[in-house]
Amino acid sequence: MSAAAGARRTAWSPPQLRPVLYLVSGMLLALGALMLLPMAVDLWAGHRDWQVFAASSLLTLVLGGALFRATRCRLAGGLTLRQAFVLTPLCWTAIAAVAAVPFYLSAHPGLGGHAANAAFEAMSGLTTTGSTVVTGLAGAPPGILLWRALLQWIGGIGIIATAIAILPALGVGGMQLFRTESSDRSEKAMPRVRQIAARISAVYLVLTLLCAAAYFAAGMTAFDAVAHALTTISTAGFSTSDGSLGNWDNAAIHWIAILGMLAGAVPFVLYVRLLQGERDSLRDAQVITLLAFLAVVIAGLTATLVAGGRYGLGDALRHAAFNVVSVVTTTGYATTDYLLWGNAAAGLFFGLTFIGGCTGSTTGGMKIFRFQVMAAMLRVQFLRLVFPRGVFPRAYAGRVLPDDVVGSVVVFFSLYFVCYGMLTIALMALDLDFATSASAAVTALSNVGPGIGEVIGPAGNFAPLPDLAKWLLCFAMLLGRLELFTVLVLFMPRFWRG
Repeated sequence: MSAAAGARRTAWSPPQLRPVLYLVSGMLLALGALMLLPMAVDLWAGHRDWQVFAASSLLTLVLGGALFRATRCRLAGGLTLRQAFVLTPLCWTAIAAVAAVPFYLSAHPGLGGHAANAAFEAMSGLTTTGSTVVTGLAGAPPGILLWRALLQWIGGIGIIATAIAILPALGVGGMQLFRTESSDRSEKAMPRVRQIAARISAVYLVLTLLCAAAYFAAGMTAFDAVAHALTTISTAGFSTSDGSLGNWDNAAIHWIAILGMLAGAVPFVLYVRLLQGERDSLRDAQVITLLAFLAVVIAGLTATLVAGGRYGLGDALRHAAFNVVSVVTTTGYATTDYLLWGNAAAGLFFGLTFIGGCTGSTTGGMKIFRFQVMAAMLRVQFLRLVFPRGVFPRAYAGRVLPDDVVGSVVVFFSLYFVCYGMLTIALMALDLDFATSASAAVTALSNVGPGIGEVIGPAGNFAPLPDLAKWLLCFAMLLGRLELFTVLVLFMPRFWRG
């Protein structure tokens, strides 16, 4: 190798970070302004934690303002590919770090003065995971409860924007499939990305308001209705009660939550297309597959609960539908401790934790479309074994799958389970039992919320875990929320060499 070639290989050429930091500063300014809402709620309730949010807001605004002034620049040419890779995890990490400040300064037991717990709660909220270290929610300051819900709500709209505007362009895990699809259809009705974003945001807001109104009409207080609406449409799962929605033994509330979680699990671009009069959107392959899968699982679990004499038909259907939809859509609510339904039910819910909803929705998990792609690949492989000379194209939703999409999906599955295995082993090395370690790893990577076992199951929380485990899970939640590649690519020395 020549000296010149060696110099090229080791050249340090990081992406220009000024535009990236400029965009991050704007988001910090918006977050600082948002902190004024829980401050106002605490002030109205006469709780002294309003000072916590006032100080946190001031700190965030000063930090964001200083960064904005130092990095101000024009973005007329957009971002480069490497800048987009840096922006996505940096933005989510910076917002989570700043969002943890009110938790750290709060007087609430378990949060105030505890860095690992504050960071865990903030990251869990922003990534819409829903795992929590907080107990005694009934006695928590209203501002803290609202802040938890608001983090999940902005995290929900944030991941929709990321999944539509950034991940397809980066070709992450097969998402390039939706770059082609969305550009083909949206150029006719909505030629600009800003129009799509504005309409999706409007749909997101309207669905949240409708959900809040329905909860209130069904018997929740106004505050509980708003807080739960924020975390239902975002398929996030934070509640204002330690018992989650099981605290409300109200069938109407549970069915409203089921519909709200399903609404959040649907690609939000479909809502916009329906408003544009594109009725063929109702035949979306992802949505049909998701609903069919849920119907089969719910029917089987309902029959099992009735046959076991645990519930009558109506209650069995309600509890089965609620908890299955909650886990598959990665919301994480619970109406009861479903681990008490037996080992088969525990195994079922553990398996459901991997799945997730549709891409372009607020859900986490591995996503329905990737399972569809893998099913198409397996079908073709089996057909080729039986008919070696046959020609069997791999298709998704009536379209031939490009090789790069197939390869990306296979690599995503492989990387997902490698990360899952490594995280499970790391947690077990911290003296956690296998059930806790394995379920904590998958619930963090899939952004679901509750795990399996006595400690982190639907009736427990993550507070007893050691601090190092919480930091590992914070990284896992970010990793899963941003589809693995977007974070891990930053650890490649070649990325920084240009």
